[in-house]
Amino acid sequence: MNFDLRDLRLYIAAAELGSLTRAAERLHLSLAAASARIRQLEDQAGVALLQREPRGVRLLPAGVVLLHHARAMLRQTEQLRAELGEYGGGARGHLRVLANTTAVSDFLPEILPGFLRGNPGINVDLQEKPNTVIPRGVLDESADIGIVAGQVDTLGLEQIHFSTDRLVLVTPLRHRFARRKSVAFAETLDEDTVGMQQGSTLHAFLAGIADGLGRRQKLRLQLGSFDAMCRMISGGVAIGVLPESTALRHRDALGLALVPLSDPWCVRERYLLTRDRARLAPYGRELIAAVCRHFGTPAPA
Repeated sequence: MNFDLRDLRLYIAAAELGSLTRAAERLHLSLAAASARIRQLEDQAGVALLQREPRGVRLLPAGVVLLHHARAMLRQTEQLRAELGEYGGGARGHLRVLANTTAVSDFLPEILPGFLRGNPGINVDLQEKPNTVIPRGVLDESADIGIVAGQVDTLGLEQIHFSTDRLVLVTPLRHRFARRKSVAFAETLDEDTVGMQQGSTLHAFLAGIADGLGRRQKLRLQLGSFDAMCRMISGGVAIGVLPESTALRHRDALGLALVPLSDPWCVRERYLLTRDRARLAPYGRELIAAVCRHFGTPAPA
């Protein structure tokens, strides 16, 4: 099938607006021309896609499938256009990375400046995604590299272990937990908590743990970075669960106490994911090596 991108844009507009008339107006087409384009699309698909009704149109089952793929096709087309435009502007490559909260907020800001200085013609598109979503993004080629932690179905992708991530409880020095040798996460649920913003990997992970206990965290404040969380905890606002590496950086300067969590899930192995490292662009393999070097892990041969 050879679908016309203009027809797909019209189809998406009709599906989203629930009206072929309004979709035609959006794309500056006459209603007759829009109807003809949709009929041509259905002829190519060999199946009805839209149910015409007095007040608009409704997607049929085959139409739902086409909508999903049409959006993906247009998204990939725009991405291709953008990346080719970068080559025209002097760029030599584009690297797409999906990573969890800890990677985006904690260690990639330390690694990427050196990588980009050493690769002036390479652009990096870094997006924060939940651990469970990242492997699918790499598998379907939305990303070149993924960074995950913990028990995740990696869908048969190549895995490169680079470090171990440990979550710890961080409290003000005078908090009742500060002198404990360890604390269970369940015990912290009675305390006011500072957390990461809605949609972050860590927020989703801890919310899932709390939900499994039949509880919810008492979130007083949700922030966009681990550094901001540490400052709020230092100010006595609440306690919080953070990566140990971040907490250690701020412990002395901000007067924080780090208390190990006794829960087994607090220790999470971290992996880089690729479809096939041997076929990855040289600068992609270089970023993998940079991450491994940062953590003192031998880079894969």
